[in-house]
Amino acid sequence: LERLRAARKTALVQDGKRKIHYLFEDGKEMAEEYDIKTGQLMSRKWREKNTLGGTGKWQVEVGEPTSPLLGALESELITESSSNPIFMRKDTLSSFQWRIRNLPYPKEVYSVSVEEEQRCCVIRTTNKKYYKKFSIPDLDRYHLPLEAAALSFTHANNTLIITYQKPKEILAAEEQLQKELKKIKAANSGDGDCKTQ
Repeated sequence: LERLRAARKTALVQDGKRKIHYLFEDGKEMAEEYDIKTGQLMSRKWREKNTLGGTGKWQVEVGEPTSPLLGALESELITESSSNPIFMRKDTLSSFQWRIRNLPYPKEVYSVSVEEEQRCCVIRTTNKKYYKKFSIPDLDRYHLPLEAAALSFTHANNTLIITYQKPKEILAAEEQLQKELKKIKAANSGDGDCKTQ
């Protein structure tokens, strides 16, 4: 939280979202989008300088993954099958949540577990058709342990939904951050200027 407070922040309100851009002292950037009415985080992306000092690509942490293929030649390039599993994080106010679309197997095929030593969650299927390891960067940033009791999952409409209840420390930090973000004067959607703090 202190690192977020120390970062240079720019805010913009647009399309029912509050968009916050953070610039950290080490040159890393973070961009977040919140729903104005609910305060819910809709997307979070990170970017850092590459080895040559230029700007790297945005890495999506929360929200829809960006397509790696953008541009006029997209239709001529080989693309991934639209039936491949699509992994994305989409949090709620009280939990971290991941959705993996295009997984047609019944719920009993899946197992989701916590690997405490490796600090990650693991999805396995008994039919060996899908395997995925993923971390929870928020817990790493706050140096909090992973707890198996906080993890649950369900399956519906070819989508596996994994939920991890946010610990009280994260909920308190997010509440405090929302108060801080509300203090930043945002540009009106009509005037195009971004206000910086």
